[in-house]
Amino acid sequence: MRNVLLLLVLSFLFTACGGGDLPIPKPRSYPRVDYPVRAYENVGADYCPFSFDKPVSATMRQETTFFDDAPPNACWFDLKLAEGLNGSVHFSYYPLKTIADFEFHRDKAFQLTGEHMKRASDIEEIVINRADANVHGIAFDVSGPAASQFQFFLTDSTRHFLRGALYFDAVVNPDSLAPIVAYAKEDVYRMVETFEWR
Repeated sequence: MRNVLLLLVLSFLFTACGGGDLPIPKPRSYPRVDYPVRAYENVGADYCPFSFDKPVSATMRQETTFFDDAPPNACWFDLKLAEGLNGSVHFSYYPLKTIADFEFHRDKAFQLTGEHMKRASDIEEIVINRADANVHGIAFDVSGPAASQFQFFLTDSTRHFLRGALYFDAVVNPDSLAPIVAYAKEDVYRMVETFEWR
């Protein structure tokens, strides 16, 4: 009886192991992104003293709160990118009255970008100098797993100062976000190239 019971147990063990192919895990993949067709329109909100070309697929939304308070200026807005890109460019505008105002906001832009050095592997500074339109500034191309991969500020140095930052509503994974970031940067460069004070 003992031998029969032992044979039964062994036969169950051998049949439980199966004889089929072992399962193979699927390789890591990322969701497919449908990029919108590139088309632009010139916009100038009545609450902002400038205009620029924005992607037709993006929408502007004026900010109404800033840490449970009103924003410092009515010209604070988000440019929500196409739904598939899952990102936004946050804009904050400050009127300048003195050279000290300019220096404060310029230094603040560098400080806010510098905060990303904790996670970034590199930050490239790109000088913007469009003398014909009196638009000057710096763009910050951030590499690595930082929260914002691209930031910039534009100014005429005397009356206007605008800061922009590109963010995505996703976990920061530089490899998976790289194609989307590259696509969005082209749109931001177009905004900067067509930017004009009013």
